[in-house]
Amino acid sequence: MSRIDPRDRLIVALDLPSAQQARTLVHQLGDSVRFYKMGMELAMAPGFFDLLDWLKAEGKQVFVDLKFFDIPETVGRAVRNLSERGADLCTVHGNQSIMEAAAAAKTGGTRVLAVTALTSLDQGDIDDLGFQVSIADLVLSRARRALEAGCDGVVSSGLEVARLKAEAGDKLICVTPGIRPVENRVEADQKRIMTPTDAIRAGADYLVVGRPVRDAAEPRALAETIIAEIATAAAS
Repeated sequence: MSRIDPRDRLIVALDLPSAQQARTLVHQLGDSVRFYKMGMELAMAPGFFDLLDWLKAEGKQVFVDLKFFDIPETVGRAVRNLSERGADLCTVHGNQSIMEAAAAAKTGGTRVLAVTALTSLDQGDIDDLGFQVSIADLVLSRARRALEAGCDGVVSSGLEVARLKAEAGDKLICVTPGIRPVENRVEADQKRIMTPTDAIRAGADYLVVGRPVRDAAEPRALAETIIAEIATAAAS
């Protein structure tokens, strides 16, 4: 996936309470950012789909991260609706039949990603959830099943990406959240994090960055810094 333009590999998460605030951030970032993630917070605010349509009209790529988990038919219909609106990526979080339904329903250029383990979870959290397995093994198992189901890739911490790529290579798109530039402090709810350089070198295809860009004094300048870091890491 190194052939992806570095500017397309940064996905900025629009983790904001309103569509209008999201538009303001997009305007601030201008042509520096081409890819945006729309998640649960925006989905609960008015104007979610208008914002999606606007982003597409502006020539942006859109990652709809709602982690669909429902009966397979419902998930399939939801994915089909998103495909028809031009979403480039969407996420599913469920068992084999749910992933298969999502993969079968996608149309056009929409790609389906399976969620493996949230970057806010560490081994203690996995133990609490009743999984008697290491995080690395759980992520690998879910990635294998996602490919079998017809999904295009996974959402995975950068800590597991190297192992995923060693097994699946470019057959598996790896979208990596929990990315923190070195100068940013670590938030308590993100436990498994990585710098942009380390994630790209591990094999991540796309990096999701939210709060560091959103809360920066100069969001565009920070986005450009991250893109330059991605380009350097991908070339090394």
